[in-house]
Amino acid sequence: MSRRGWALFVLMGVLWGIPYLLIKVAVEDVSVPMVVFARTALGAAVLLPLAIRAGRLDVVRRHWRPLLAFTAVEILGPWALLSHAETELTSSMTGLLIAAVPIVGVVLARLVGDAERLGPVRWAGLLVGLTGVCVLAWPHLGGGSAWAVGEVMLVALGYAIAPMIALRRLQDLPSLQMAAFSLAIAAVVYTGPAALTWPDSMPSTQVLAALIALGLVCTALAFIVFFELIREVGASRGMVFTYVNPAVAVAAGVVFLSEPFTGTIMLSFALILGGSVLATVQRRQAPGPTPEPKGARRDPAVSEGSL
Repeated sequence: MSRRGWALFVLMGVLWGIPYLLIKVAVEDVSVPMVVFARTALGAAVLLPLAIRAGRLDVVRRHWRPLLAFTAVEILGPWALLSHAETELTSSMTGLLIAAVPIVGVVLARLVGDAERLGPVRWAGLLVGLTGVCVLAWPHLGGGSAWAVGEVMLVALGYAIAPMIALRRLQDLPSLQMAAFSLAIAAVVYTGPAALTWPDSMPSTQVLAALIALGLVCTALAFIVFFELIREVGASRGMVFTYVNPAVAVAAGVVFLSEPFTGTIMLSFALILGGSVLATVQRRQAPGPTPEPKGARRDPAVSEGSL
């Protein structure tokens, strides 16, 4: 991988690893709808003009139904659930639970009839990763945090379903348009709830900075960097950064919020990340070119649980 590719890879891991920290800061002072609205509105304000200038709006109109479905399971539900969960959970624990998305994705793919056979290594990865989730969540299931853990797992489910919708129904829609219009739709939906829960007083500078960073840095800039990364190194290599995000989330929570770094977190981190890698490992294909079906089109910038 080139120097530029490595730089984009590291930057991507940070940009989608620190939202958990910023969400944790923001929900201490403003409502969940306000957090989601600020992030989506700021992100849309940057990406939507770029998408409109790029054209292909006719494709957006033709795919509005699957685009709405994608938006619902990738942004509308998950970003609210994630923000609400962080009123109870630490940002580091939330980031680790979200790391189970690849594992959930493998299970869902099998349930919907994925033809790819799971070998012993991938089955072992599923079991190891799920064990890591249980190790991390078990101490919280008997108290008030049980609901929050369930919310995060619903987020993981949504993040696993969204790429399936994108791959099956949105392959003709360029990634920039998909991201921009999804954010715009979400911003419109959350305008009313945000207005109803508008804070009585001006949030602190720290909270305002967190909201701005969520929208401009972790959403708008992150999508732009993501597209550049995919162009530079390809989809399969580029998506490996999803295994880096949880490490960034844990480190940020420990360093900036003084969240605990316990043996349980270390063990679950190793199990979830190791299980995710094993569960998503690709089987080696026989040598020789494998022609794609005539007329097939791939969108290399489809994210898996990245938002």
